[in-house]
Amino acid sequence: MDALDREILGALQEDARISYRDLGRRIGLSANATADRVRRLRAEGVIRGFTTLVDPTAAGGPGLVAFIDVRLRPGSISEDFERTALTLPGITEVVHITGEYDYLLRARAADAAALDALLRTLKREAGVAQSNTRLALRSATT
Repeated sequence: MDALDREILGALQEDARISYRDLGRRIGLSANATADRVRRLRAEGVIRGFTTLVDPTAAGGPGLVAFIDVRLRPGSISEDFERTALTLPGITEVVHITGEYDYLLRARAADAAALDALLRTLKREAGVAQSNTRLALRSATT
């Protein structure tokens, strides 16, 4: 990877829909040369994919976003927990972390009752011994 590749990655992180022509103009290459570099970065696994960020509330989705710290019961198997957690409706991310807790989960729920049901399911079916939940009030993204 060289400086041009890093510029391409930075530009794509700002706007993944930028045309090869505009991207090439921005970094000083032709559209074809830019497209070749992007294809190479994808083939090498540097670029794993392109994502659309959707505001779930604006799209009519669940209104609560929660961050749930969880500590697993002693003897729990991390891979089993991860597999189970990712199958639960509302869990959007499972991150293995350091510190007081074992995992940080990001979840969406329609309301407090749905969040309560999710927390109960985590404790009953996923091996969670203890949890600490925080609600997002708003989100600022780049």
